[in-house]
This record gives sequence, structure tokens and C-alpha cells, in this order.
Amino acid sequence: MAAQQQQQQELRYLSGLGNTFSSEAVPGSLPVGQNSPLVCPRGLYAEQLSGTSFTTPRAQNLRTWLYRIKPSVTHEPFHPRSPAHARLVGEFDRSTAAATPTQLRWRPPEVPLDPPLDFIDGLYTVCGAGSSFLRHGYAVHMYAASKSMDGCAFCNADGDFLIVPQQGRLLITTECGKMLVSPGEIVVIPQGFRFAIDLPDGPSRGYVSEIFGTHFQLPDLGPIGANGLASPRDFLSPTAWFEQVHRPGYTIVHKYGGELFTATQDFSPFNVVAWHGNYVPYKYDLSRFCPFNTVLFDHGDPSVNTVLTAPTDKPGVALLDFVIFPPRWLVAENTFRPPYYHRNCMSEFMGLIYGIYEAKADGFLPGGASLHSCMTPHGPDTKTYEATISRADTLITTNAGLD
Repeated sequence: MAAQQQQQQELRYLSGLGNTFSSEAVPGSLPVGQNSPLVCPRGLYAEQLSGTSFTTPRAQNLRTWLYRIKPSVTHEPFHPRSPAHARLVGEFDRSTAAATPTQLRWRPPEVPLDPPLDFIDGLYTVCGAGSSFLRHGYAVHMYAASKSMDGCAFCNADGDFLIVPQQGRLLITTECGKMLVSPGEIVVIPQGFRFAIDLPDGPSRGYVSEIFGTHFQLPDLGPIGANGLASPRDFLSPTAWFEQVHRPGYTIVHKYGGELFTATQDFSPFNVVAWHGNYVPYKYDLSRFCPFNTVLFDHGDPSVNTVLTAPTDKPGVALLDFVIFPPRWLVAENTFRPPYYHRNCMSEFMGLIYGIYEAKADGFLPGGASLHSCMTPHGPDTKTYEATISRADTLITTNAGLD
């Protein structure tokens, strides 16, 4: 425990979402005035990681320059991983995935102990739409892992991972540095970054959203104004950290087109001594979210609780929204307090990190999940509805008595 606390104290973060950062593990490692000099400081190799096309407008352009001891290209050829990961899906067509409008609910998964699984093998797809090959769509996964990744790193070439631990902290090593992510926090690993996940608390489980062809960003606030919901300054990115070790047989697991490939190399991929740019992993503490709500009557639409969104070319339509229902005051007169019954043009996947979901009295447990597909009716269960209405009847009777 003391070692874990010391490690947490040693972790340093850079604050802000969308900022252009620079970070050095060794002072003097960043070149001055240019990105790729003839000879980089300290004999390092310059390597650019682009999250958008080169010609994307400046305001949306994402890239980071990494200065590493050995370039990433120094590896053996990739081969399909054997055995294949049968529970991971990247193409959602009728030949590979079944569609149903029925409401679905999953119990919390058991974390496998025999045999133990790391994050990669403990990852499995629940639902999704579109295609990782066509770079449009999304996938929703869950994971249940009981051992740290040892001697391997994961790289998702298909899209961004948004990881939501529900049980057990994650110590995530990336090419930009390390992050410790606790339940109640989220972490985004952008497309193309190599990372490894250790489990400092032992078994861990949680949720993963994956988007193809775009990146997460903060939603526009509209009439809310300049402040509220998730603040950019509360997003934290790692500072440079590196290891210079000889690692024969180190494995890179590369996710491409929904399939896993492996390549070996004799060094750690986390050999980045310094970096600068605006394409970086980041984490966010959900308790810092500032919710808005009704103060007179009726119930606000759930979109008002959007933390991050992945936009499409159609204004106002997201590829995927990450929305939370945090602890909050519901102050309204003559209003049904749980979420209203509705049918939605978007599919809704929901997981519970902790607490009780106000629309479900029983059966929806932390670590579990539910899926309501496009235009499938859903809303509070009968027990929740009747309990809410009975409280309203009691209030009316009491008020009548006072009169």
C-alpha cells in the first residue's frame, strides 16, 4: 500500500483538453525551433504520431512529436495473433452480428481467475455499428481482467478507446507517460498510441467505448453559456516517462480492422524521453462534472449530461455520446422525477459504476449493463413508477389535510 501511494504521488499530469503540451523526462531532450533536426538532442529519434490528416484545418489538426531512444519501426513483421480473439468484433453487418430491438440487460461479469486474463484477453464486444475498415461507426466493449499485461503493449489502429473502470484501478503506461485511473474516472487512449495496463488492486472490470474515424471532444454548450458540464482544465494528460531496457521478445499487439496482429521487438515501446503536441492520452474525474437540471417543472433531456462527444458531418448528430448521470439535485414541481418513458433515434448502452440507477429499482447492478436499441421503448420499471406515483399521492393527501 505504501508503495502504491508513493507511486501515485510520483505521477505528474498536464492540465487541459485540446492544449498543445511539451514534456521532457530528461531536460534538454526537446529540439528548439524545429521538429526534426538533422541530429536530435541526446541522439534521440524524432517520430510524429498524427491523429488527423496532414491537411486537416489547424483548429482540428492533431499530432504529437515523440523523441525516442529507438524508432517504432524497428520490429519484426506483423502476423495474425493465434489463437484469434473470437470475442472482439470490428465489423457490424448481418453476416457477423445479430440485430434485435429487444431491451437487453447483462449482469456484472465474473472476473476470470483461472486462467487469469490481462486487459487484451479480457476485452469482449457487446454491441456496435458500422465498420472499423470503413472508419465510421463505434463498438461498445466490456473487460474483465485479473492480471497485468506483461511483456506486451496494445495498439488500437481502429479508433479511440474510452475506458471506464468499474472495479479496480488501472495503471496505464503510454508512450507519453503513465496515468493511474480509478473507478469514477475515465481515460481516453487515442488511436495509434501504444499502451500497457497493470492492475495495482488485482482483478478489474469495466466498460470501453471505441469510435472509428473521429475523436472525442467536448460538446458545445449552446444556451448553457461559457461554463458548466466538463471543464477543459480538469482533463489530465501524462508527463514524459521512459524506460531504456533490453526486452527480447517484447510483443506489440496491434488491433487493425477488428482483428489482432502481433509483432516482436527487443526493446520497450515506452522509450519516449520527450514529446510535444496536442494528440495525447488523457483522463478525467467524473466527480468534477458540473450538471445542469430543471428548477421548475418537467425533466431535462439526457443530452444535458454529455461529458464527451464524437461528432459526425451532420450538425447535432453524434457518432457516439458519452453521458453520465451523476449524483445531483432534482428540484421540480409536479414532475415525474425518474427519466421519462421514451423512444430514441439513438441506441443507448448504459453501465453502472456505483450506486443505484433511479429508473431501475432492482436488477441493475454495478458492473452490469443494458442496451436499448434505436426506437425501442424504454423507461422506469413498474416498481420504480409505482413508488414514485405513491409518493406523489401521499404529498397531495398531506397538502389537502393541511388545507
